[in-house]
Amino acid sequence: MTEALFSKYTAGGIAMSNRIVMAPLTRNRADDDDGTVSDLHVEYYRQRAGAGLIITEATQISPVGKGYIQTPGIHTEAQAAAWKRVTDAVHAEGGKIVVQLWHVGRISHTSLQPGGQAPVAPSAISAGVKTFTHNGFEDTSEPRALTEAEIKATVEDYRKAAALAIKAGFDGVEVHGANGYLIDQFLKTGSNQRDDAYGGGIENRARFLFEVLDAVTDEIGGERTGLRLSPFSPANGIDDADPQTDFEYVVPKLNGYGLAFLHMIEGATGGSRALEEGQSIEALRKLFDGAYMANNGYDRQMAIDAVAEGKADLVAFGRPFIANPDLVERLRRDAPLNEGDQSTFYGGGAEGFTDYPTLEDESA
Repeated sequence: MTEALFSKYTAGGIAMSNRIVMAPLTRNRADDDDGTVSDLHVEYYRQRAGAGLIITEATQISPVGKGYIQTPGIHTEAQAAAWKRVTDAVHAEGGKIVVQLWHVGRISHTSLQPGGQAPVAPSAISAGVKTFTHNGFEDTSEPRALTEAEIKATVEDYRKAAALAIKAGFDGVEVHGANGYLIDQFLKTGSNQRDDAYGGGIENRARFLFEVLDAVTDEIGGERTGLRLSPFSPANGIDDADPQTDFEYVVPKLNGYGLAFLHMIEGATGGSRALEEGQSIEALRKLFDGAYMANNGYDRQMAIDAVAEGKADLVAFGRPFIANPDLVERLRRDAPLNEGDQSTFYGGGAEGFTDYPTLEDESA
C-alpha cells in the first residue's frame, strides 16, 4: 500500500507529485549587493525537485525588507531573471516551486538598510534579538514605526513582488506571516502598540495581513497564494497576550481568499511542539477550509500518520532537506538520512549546499 503522504495532491492551482514540501530555509548565499541568486542556487533547488513542492528561502520584497546578509530579493527585474533559471531547472525535473515573500520589519540592522536608516516596524519597539551582518551576529537595531502611507506602499511592494514572481516562472508565492517578521509584528500585541487603524484590537492588528493578501491574490490569484503563520512561536522576540483568540479571528477570514494552502508552524519555530494551556493548533486547523500544511519537527512516521488521519494535507520538512536532496525517496524507502553540517548552514559556497550525497550516489 502506498502511504497517502506519497500520493499526488493538488493545492489550489498547484498540482504536486507527493505531499512532502521543502520548507523555506535561509542559506545566505545570494549576491549581497544586488540580491540575485546564482548557478549554485540553480543546482541546489534542482537537486531537491523531488519534493511535491519547494518553498524557496525567504526572499525580500524590497530593499527595506532585508534583515540578513546575502539573502535574495524579488523586487528587481534582474532578481526575477536570476530566479527564472531556478524555476526552469526545477520544472525540468518535474517539480513545483513557490517563492516566499518576506519583509523582516524590525529584525534588521542599520548596516543592511538603504542609506543606513533604522529598520521599520509597526511600533518603535526593539526585538532584542540578533541578526546576521557583515560583522557576524549583531543586535538588531532599534526600529521606527511605519507611517500609514508607508504601510500602503509596503502592501504595494508585496503586490509587485508577486507579479515579478510569476514573471520569474514560480508556480505561486507564499506570504511569510510568521516567525516574528513584519506581518507577525503587526499581528502580535508585544510588537504592535499602535493607536491607529493598524493597532489595538485584533481586527486592526490583522488589517495589514489582509491588505497584503488582498493585493497579492488580486495580482496572481488565491489559487497561487499560500500563507505561513506561527500563532504560538516566540521566534525573533515576538509575543502576544492571547494568540488563540487572535488566530481564531484570523484563520476563518482566510477562507474568503481561496488560498492554495495555509502553512502552520505548530509550536515554537524549530523547537518544542508543546503548547500552553488553552492553545490549540487542532482548533485553528478546523477553522480553515483549504489545504493545511503542517510544519515543525515532523519525522517520517509523524508525517505518514498526520496525512493518513486527515490532520494535515501536506507536511513541510526543513532541515532534513538541507542534507538530503533526495529526501522524498529516502522517506519513501525508509532509508537512513544524512546528517547536516551546521557550520555550513549559513553562508559559504558549494560545501554543505550542493554536495550532499543521494542514495544513488551512495550505492554507486
